Amino acid sequence: MIPKQTVNMTDVARHSGVSIASVSRALRGEPGVSLVTRDRILSAARELSYVVSPEASRLSGGATGRVGVVVPRIDAWFYSTVLAGIADEFDTVGVDLVLCTLPDSAARHRFFEALPLRRKVDAVVVVSLPLTSRERTRIDQLNVPTVFVGGHHPDGNRSWIGIDDELAARQAVGHLLHIGHRDIAMIQAADDTDIPWATDQARISGFHHQMREAGLHDPTVVTVKWSIEGGSRGMEMLLSNSRLPTAVFCHSDEIALGALRTLRRAGVSVPQQISIIGVDDHPSAELTDLTTVAQPVRDQGQIAARKVLRQLTTDGVENDGAMTTLPTRLVIRGSTASPH
Repeated sequence: MIPKQTVNMTDVARHSGVSIASVSRALRGEPGVSLVTRDRILSAARELSYVVSPEASRLSGGATGRVGVVVPRIDAWFYSTVLAGIADEFDTVGVDLVLCTLPDSAARHRFFEALPLRRKVDAVVVVSLPLTSRERTRIDQLNVPTVFVGGHHPDGNRSWIGIDDELAARQAVGHLLHIGHRDIAMIQAADDTDIPWATDQARISGFHHQMREAGLHDPTVVTVKWSIEGGSRGMEMLLSNSRLPTAVFCHSDEIALGALRTLRRAGVSVPQQISIIGVDDHPSAELTDLTTVAQPVRDQGQIAARKVLRQLTTDGVENDGAMTTLPTRLVIRGSTASPH
């Protein structure tokens, strides 16, 4: 491979068997290059670690060389891992990531009123952020390719990448039912905003559907904030009841980790007295021997970035609005067992 610091557009052209002009058009997203040729040029650029200069791109074609990424927060594993996947792909082609975090209602209001990304980015990725109809309209007013990751499916022709959260919950509860549990409680997540989070709603739906199919009605449910502290508090609420369930489905591994902490402090053995299962396969899940339903988080970011880059290199022609649903899988560890 040619050393990164010596790679130039001529090298990319030679490697892909096209003219320098074709490479320039393809990398700037201009028309006049076939889809097959664009793919070959982009593949060659990645293989050679060729980095496009954003400054040169702006001077020659008007593009900014930047893509905005909008997330509720970055101090949570899911969001930081999606961001890492996006950054991986952008780095290969020299696209800059412009991060916008909206951790509270005030930040949301400022962002959607001012639209600070307008005319400053070539595309936008929205990561698991519930939007009102007006906020969706404001995103559309940016008039750039937009891809959504997780959360609500977008309206219209916007691309979306994520998992089937209802199925993930059904997989988790199905495992507990399969090994003999019938008294299954749920620690569900909620957020402070007035907008329902699609992930929460889907996992709630999956839990109740799976329980009803097993002939089990009115299970115990407690609601907490989506965090380790929330999970700890949720388990405290369950322990305060007169009867302890034999198993608990937690909306996320963070919630499950908090639940495990409370059980350990209370001297309740897992899984001998109670089984715990989560969703996500957080890095700490393996360390704590937590049974969970894994989702490919980094892959979601990478696929979203690739979709954005393809849209930019085809002048938006490939904004097909396709929904890409990635598979989840049950990972059985030591926090679940048959009830005694």
